[in-house]
Amino acid sequence: MDSTEVESDILRRVRTLLRELDGHHPACQCDRGMLRWTLHKKIDQNPSNSSVLVRILVKELERAERGDFRHYIIPLLHTLMYTLIKAPCISEELCGRVYDFCKKLLTLPKPFCTIGLDYATRLKVERTAPGTLYQRMVISEQSLKSDPYPYQEKIFIFADPELLSEAICNALLTDTEAAQVSQSPRACMCYVISHAMQAALGEGCDLGALKGRLQDMPTSEVEQWFQQVVVAVECAGSEGSTARGQHTARLEEIYRALLSSSQAGNAPLGGLQDTPLPNPTISFHLWTEDNQLWKELVLFIRPLSQSCEPDCLGQDLDTFEIQDIVSDCECCEQTRFSVLSTDSGIERDLPVAVEEPLAPCGAETEQSRLHRRGGIKKKPSPLESVAFLQAGCCSPGVRPPVKLQKRSGVPQDAAAPVQKLHTARIVLLGDDRILGRLAQAYHSLRKRETRRVFLTPRLNLQFYYIPVVAGQPNTSAVVDHPSSGHEELCEVAGYLGRADPWYESNINTLCHVIPKLATMPPSPSKHLVTDLFITDVIAYYVRMGLQPVCFQVYAVKIFFNDPAQEPAEDVFLTELCTQGQDSISHRELSTTKKKTTLDGPGIDLTVTYRKVVVSDREKELDMSLRSTGLLMKAIPSQEAEDLVCLNVTITEIIRTSNLSGRSFSAVANRLKTRNITVRSTEQRPFTVRLDKDSRRTYRNVISLEVSPCLEPSYCLQKTRTMKFSLHETEDVGLVKYMPKSLLLPINTFAGVTQ
Repeated sequence: MDSTEVESDILRRVRTLLRELDGHHPACQCDRGMLRWTLHKKIDQNPSNSSVLVRILVKELERAERGDFRHYIIPLLHTLMYTLIKAPCISEELCGRVYDFCKKLLTLPKPFCTIGLDYATRLKVERTAPGTLYQRMVISEQSLKSDPYPYQEKIFIFADPELLSEAICNALLTDTEAAQVSQSPRACMCYVISHAMQAALGEGCDLGALKGRLQDMPTSEVEQWFQQVVVAVECAGSEGSTARGQHTARLEEIYRALLSSSQAGNAPLGGLQDTPLPNPTISFHLWTEDNQLWKELVLFIRPLSQSCEPDCLGQDLDTFEIQDIVSDCECCEQTRFSVLSTDSGIERDLPVAVEEPLAPCGAETEQSRLHRRGGIKKKPSPLESVAFLQAGCCSPGVRPPVKLQKRSGVPQDAAAPVQKLHTARIVLLGDDRILGRLAQAYHSLRKRETRRVFLTPRLNLQFYYIPVVAGQPNTSAVVDHPSSGHEELCEVAGYLGRADPWYESNINTLCHVIPKLATMPPSPSKHLVTDLFITDVIAYYVRMGLQPVCFQVYAVKIFFNDPAQEPAEDVFLTELCTQGQDSISHRELSTTKKKTTLDGPGIDLTVTYRKVVVSDREKELDMSLRSTGLLMKAIPSQEAEDLVCLNVTITEIIRTSNLSGRSFSAVANRLKTRNITVRSTEQRPFTVRLDKDSRRTYRNVISLEVSPCLEPSYCLQKTRTMKFSLHETEDVGLVKYMPKSLLLPINTFAGVTQ
């Protein structure tokens, strides 16, 4: 196939991709999302066509910008950048055209200007030091040791085994394990070296000889060359100069030193070859414990292999609490005692304590450690020890904790802010019910961080969502939804698909593909397959989907029929549903039958709410009615609607009298609110179900209060402020600059396109 035919074939594929965005693609809906994947795979088979694809994509972007085709821009730009990162070599002229186009996007509204700025910043570095984007992606995703670029990333896939079938979970586990088989730190370091050389030298790089030379080397020597290449590329990128030739000359020196002079001088002009982009590090988890997400994040920052007693971690992880952290001792064998204090509080009056000898701690630490004698001694586990937590911060570029100066008048050395070197990408597989669990876990994590900050300053937390609905669920968790379809259980995915067409094409289609994968017969060469579709799509999603859509988390306080039972507090993300409770006591049975006959079915309720109006002025209303239940929806039916609003539907029972007797009819009352209180005036209980999950059902409820969930750190700071200004009702000081509501961000490719 000559160059003209290749270009026309690629152009045809790109135009078909754009028609899919318009919904005019003639293929079956279940096959949508394959076009982008097959286009990239075709380029991987012949890397020399990368420049052709980039040139075509730039032309299509310029055409979309001139015409009224803005919905093409972000999908085309993501496709172009993914091609450019994986391409073996892109000319400076072509890279400059992409850079100039990204700068043009700065004049457009969000999210175009946001994505344009992000990509323009990356391309500025790539133009100076070709191969930088590929190198940084591999280093961070594989957690390779590198001082110039010490960042680490990991993908955590969470699936609820009670919502997905065992076959789906096994298929996903097998797929992710197969994607990790062929990659090792040594292989990834060789990939970085090969790609950097080819990106800088182009066809002047004898990639075959380079790969052979690296294969014959011991791992320690490969690591030395890898570090030299990383330093050269990162130094060129950080200098910010436009002298691309200096970077090329520097890498050519390393290239000739790595190969013998005869091999380096006889490079065949065989064209560009492909250097694969290895799959990111992925771990698959069945979400069986409420605090499992928090545990995995802690272990990501401080792995088990670096702890002092790995055998105890399994049982001690359950008892580990952040509030046990003490930041002024790095000793692992720390002891703490507790009795009522009777000293004056003056440091020089404290008696000298006798302690057990501890080798790692100095004399000053021995004397200054807090002692509360007379309590029960408990040897902390490695997860409870300060060394366990602080070792996760002793990465390159992070300073150790600074001791406070005890003498007055001595300036304290301000501790440098902890650099966020870790990025955890949490991928949720399932329907709206697993997102409800995520909202619970995220709220719990934010409360932990408010009590004792540890993860927040060190970890970038990114959330991703892939809808999956099992055809035949193996649990009773969906008994209450016998007729619910995919749309009912995947309202969040539907909203994201309407807001972001690229998410609709590439991610929402997996709702049908993943269950189909589970029913396919196993292949004997499963672990030899390199083009794993599901893993490739997940990798593409987490690499390119960086624009969050923030959903309001709602707090609910539930009061029960039994006065002795404490009120329950919970959160929900998608919906809250109430229904009349059938099971009542025998004492009330006879009176209830009589009352129901007179008043009709349902329960007498009093509803107090603040009406949402265009002027954003609060208007509190009350209403009393007889109802069989109500439904609060937090996800809007259209992407243009306000997310911070509950759409409440109350089924009211209307009694009418005529000549034939009394009759009852149901009327749906609809209202928009952010704060609502529902009470049963006749003390008859009802049930409350959160996020469509029957496992999160509360019974014997007589009252509930719903409001936007507040950010725990805001609540803490507000409480501290109120101590010093008791009569202050509005936010003052630092509080007014803090985020007030707790929002759950879910990443997509474009965010919400206006």
